[in-house]
Order: sequence, then C-alpha cells, then structure tokens
Amino acid sequence: MVYPKAVHTPKSEAIIADRIHLHLLSDSTGETLEMLAKAALAQFDDAAVVRHFWPMVRSKQHLDRIVPELKANPGLVLFTLVNAEARARLEEVCSQDGLPAVPILDRVTEALEKALGQEAHGRPGRQHQMDKAYFERVEAIQFTIAHDDGIGWDNWEQADIVLAGVSRSSKTPTSIYLANRGYKVANIPLVVESPPPPKLFELKNPMVVGLTTAPERLVQIRRNRLLTLNEKAETDYVDNERVKSEVAFARRMFADNGWPVIDVTRRSIEETAAAVIRLYGERAQRGDGEFEGVKAI
Repeated sequence: MVYPKAVHTPKSEAIIADRIHLHLLSDSTGETLEMLAKAALAQFDDAAVVRHFWPMVRSKQHLDRIVPELKANPGLVLFTLVNAEARARLEEVCSQDGLPAVPILDRVTEALEKALGQEAHGRPGRQHQMDKAYFERVEAIQFTIAHDDGIGWDNWEQADIVLAGVSRSSKTPTSIYLANRGYKVANIPLVVESPPPPKLFELKNPMVVGLTTAPERLVQIRRNRLLTLNEKAETDYVDNERVKSEVAFARRMFADNGWPVIDVTRRSIEETAAAVIRLYGERAQRGDGEFEGVKAI
C-alpha cells in the first residue's frame, strides 16, 4: 500500500476540498471496486465526488494510456490490479505525483492466504469466469423471472426460496436480487379474496419467507404506484382499514404455517435479501428445514 507524503502547495493555488476526483482502476469489470467505493461514500454526507472508472486494466501499456488522466485530475486512487508490472507502474506514478493509492483487496487477500495456508493465484477477473457457478446463477435468474407474481406455482418445489406477501411488499425486486446471488426464487402475492394455491402449503424443499410491512408505509407506496399509472388515488387498494386487514391476513398465514417473517418497512432491498440469505443459511445448517415457531426479523 502506498502512503505518499503530503504535497504542499501555495495557499493561492490550494483547492478547497469540497470536491474530489476518485479514480477506480480494475483489471476486471470493476464491479467489486464500484460496490466498495459506493459503500464507503455512503458514510459521508453530501460528498461531491467525480468518479473516473477504468476497467479491464491488465497491462502496463494500458495503464500508461490512463496516466495522463490521473495527472490531469489528481485525487484518490483505488485499485484492484494483480498484474505486477501494471501495479508497479501505478504505484510509481501515484508516489511521484503525491496521489494516495489504495489496493483495496490486499488486506483481505493476505488474511485469506494466512488462513488457508496458500498463496493467491493472482488471476484477474477470476470471479467472473463462466464456470459452473456462473451458469447456475444464470439458471437462477431465468427461474426467478419465470416464477414471478405467482406464476408457475406447479414448479415451486424446484425453488430454493419462496417469498410471500401482500402487494407492494418488495417481493419482486428482492427475488431478482436473490437470483443474482444464485438463488432460485418464486414469489406469490397474498390476496384476501383469492387464496394462494394449495401447493404453497405443501412445499418441502423451498424455504417460504413472509414479507410484511407497516400498513401506513404500504398505503404510501401504493398511492405512489397509482400516481405513476395515472389511476385514481382513492380505491380499496389504498384504503387504510383495508390495507390493515390485508397485512393482518398475511401475518396470520405466516404464523399458522410457521414461516419466518421479515419486516421490510425500514429495509432496503439489499438488507431484506441479506436477512433472507441468513435465514436460508440457518435452515441449511440445521438440515431439518424447520423453524422454531415464527421467526420475525
């Protein structure tokens, strides 16, 4: 890791630190780098950041074409480069120009090497190889899209996870997010007047999870949905008492069947998916597919 000395400039030339240039250099797609940078920036209020994204940097020659941009827009450099020549060149440039350069995966890789007792292979983009896991993820996405909103219930036994909840309780976006993590997911809307197919209560392989939310928040989300569709705002769909009844109906179903429940009121899609994955892992560790009563998260 490079920790260059601070470069002092005359006061007249100093730049007020209300905006920074952030250079993200990756020898692969840069997806990991972007996610980490986004997570870190979320900890700062009103951070004015100009991002410069440089993916697929796998040679010194490629890096040399980027150097003029680094010099023209000095700022913080985050990188994931395993090519020794390219990495050495980047560290040299950053050191010469006083640019902080952070190899964001080094500490993690070093810790894993120590724990596993072996050296990392240093292969760029290895996590994106079209291996068995890749094709399983593609299959999971296809399955999830084909089993959205109660469709294809006769194939639910093939799912890893089934999400159940009233309309607008984040079932579909959570399903898609989980599918991108490799889980086959189906979801079913719970409607008081239209009971779900009996198959839902007979499933053995999938983990059924109930999604619930505060009625007040649900009414707000539904009103916004109607506005985007240019439909009238006053219907049973957004009636306070009606919505409370729907949520109560769903919660009774969850309790009667012993399904774990996740309250999505104050959760992002990512947080809801993380809670589902944790429940799935706990279920797999037990190996019995059962939960002790209703587990609310």
